[in-house]
Amino acid sequence: MEVTCQRCHEPLRGAERYCSVCGLPQLTYIASEIPQPESVDAEDGLAPGLGSGGLIDGIAWRPALKAAVILAVPAGVLCYSVTTLGLFWMVTASAWAVALYARRAQFDRLPVRIGARIGLVTGLLASWLAIGVEGSAIWVARFVLHQGGRMDSLHDAEVDKSLQVGRQIWASMGMGSADVAQMSQVYRTWMLSAEGRAGEVLSQLIFGAALLIFFATIGGAVGARLVGRRPRPTS
Repeated sequence: MEVTCQRCHEPLRGAERYCSVCGLPQLTYIASEIPQPESVDAEDGLAPGLGSGGLIDGIAWRPALKAAVILAVPAGVLCYSVTTLGLFWMVTASAWAVALYARRAQFDRLPVRIGARIGLVTGLLASWLAIGVEGSAIWVARFVLHQGGRMDSLHDAEVDKSLQVGRQIWASMGMGSADVAQMSQVYRTWMLSAEGRAGEVLSQLIFGAALLIFFATIGGAVGARLVGRRPRPTS
């Protein structure tokens, strides 16, 4: 299509910005360069940002969340009472979630930081479920099965045991017997109150959840290392 002057309509030659006849400056349109989405890094098999593959910060979160939920549900149920076996299962579950994610997203290998983040998400989901399960079990044992007396007796025994250790520590710090007796009385009164019992249970639940999250993060990092070492199929 021939380009003409906007005033005198004389044809312009090439990309002239001024008309050679009337000298009018011409309004020209230059198409701006449209940035292309970041491509997948061929070395890591990951995209650094949101690209055509739907990755955010190197993680395709849709399959990652699916894998985390699939493994977090049984992990949370089995780890509601935090034990050594439960922590081992949490590590195994988070590593398994990373391997499942790598298989679904078709990654040959994953950086350790990606595996740790997926393990962290798995641990968060599992810890929330574990807190809910353990809290429900305590409520059922106390109010449905009427085991509150036995639970209180165990709690009182633990308080007395911790008081014995506390008296020794306070005495070694040079405190007088009167001060030690006063602090012991204050501590015992608080721990045997309803608020103290509830606070003790809540602190145990939070501490157990923190342990699950920590070991799940480790398991995710281990899972990423194992995914990177798996043999590639030969043609």
